[in-house]
Amino acid sequence: MKAVIKTINLSKVFYIGGTPINALQEVSLEIHPRDFAIVFGPSGCGKSTLLHSIIGLEPPESGKVYIRGVDLYALSEDERAEFRARSIGMVYQQPLWVRSLTVLENIILPALAIGVAPNEAKARAREILIELKIDKLLYHLPTETSIGEQQRIGIARALINDPWLIILDEPTGNLDTKTAYQLFQLLKDINEKRGRTILLVTHNPVFLVFATRRINLIDGQVAQIQTGLLTKTEEEHLKTIAV
Repeated sequence: MKAVIKTINLSKVFYIGGTPINALQEVSLEIHPRDFAIVFGPSGCGKSTLLHSIIGLEPPESGKVYIRGVDLYALSEDERAEFRARSIGMVYQQPLWVRSLTVLENIILPALAIGVAPNEAKARAREILIELKIDKLLYHLPTETSIGEQQRIGIARALINDPWLIILDEPTGNLDTKTAYQLFQLLKDINEKRGRTILLVTHNPVFLVFATRRINLIDGQVAQIQTGLLTKTEEEHLKTIAV
């Protein structure tokens, strides 16, 4: 199966007080259609930098990123922004809201930004909120909702432009264990029922049970890539090392 995301020898260096920090070191990987891919590793290992490089926000020092065969960094900055808006739904650990707008108004902003008519955008948002079982929050302010509800709202906003790729950066960092598992089950349903490719980063290996592709990142390097679902024995082992 042809990869929809491919990185080749991706390297990124940051400088702190004149000292070079190798955030990524020759990272090569492939993500295939309908993968539920999880990048995992300790804090500071380069997970978020890798995500930002893949979506065009963090130009690498060297290496290539191909998205559906397109050399991402051969595009202009404006072209990359347009690509992200139409093809990628992004969910962060800390949701970014316009605090004076309702849940519905926040969700439709990405659709309005690419020229979708307001009525169509609102209709899309209502359908997604019903699917995610949070339609009761339609006219609430985001600050009136729980952290778990806010992450579901963030996923709704990520889905509004019907992207083929959903990317999530530590989406369960502020959630309790039960709510985190519910969120991952929701993502699994989106992956399987909507056929969306999902790429997610986490520091907690317990959630690897949901992944079809597991990428272990250590000190900016790929230590291991595994594909396929885990066995029951592997699942039980993960429960003993959850952090």
